[in-house]
Amino acid sequence: MRFMMLMIPAGYAEAAPDVMPDAKAVEGMMKYNEELKKAGVLLALDGLHPPSSGARVTYKGGKPAVTDGPFAEVKEVLGGYWVIDVRSREEAIEWARRCPAGENDVIEVRRVFEISEFPEDVQKVAEGFGELKG
Repeated sequence: MRFMMLMIPAGYAEAAPDVMPDAKAVEGMMKYNEELKKAGVLLALDGLHPPSSGARVTYKGGKPAVTDGPFAEVKEVLGGYWVIDVRSREEAIEWARRCPAGENDVIEVRRVFEISEFPEDVQKVAEGFGELKG
């Protein structure tokens, strides 16, 4: 089963566009990432720049509108993610528990849909899109 572990770092919603983590935090995270890799469960990972350097596209009235960051009244933002392949939800949660996150950080663990979970008609529509096959 594939799971995404979504890092929601405390204070990232207000972070400046050029903010960078300190070397000690990166070192701890790299050790953790190496553990995931050595265990053979890591499929992908990335860190994200803060939302102040991003943009959001909304679709009110069916027309796209772009809003540049930072975004008003945002409480939680994504700072990065891991995609892991493990045997169970419990194993995914155990990996999240081992992360060297900060005291006020949050890791949300979410299962990734596999195409085989969808009804046959949906699978037929998705046929030919290799990236959707789990």
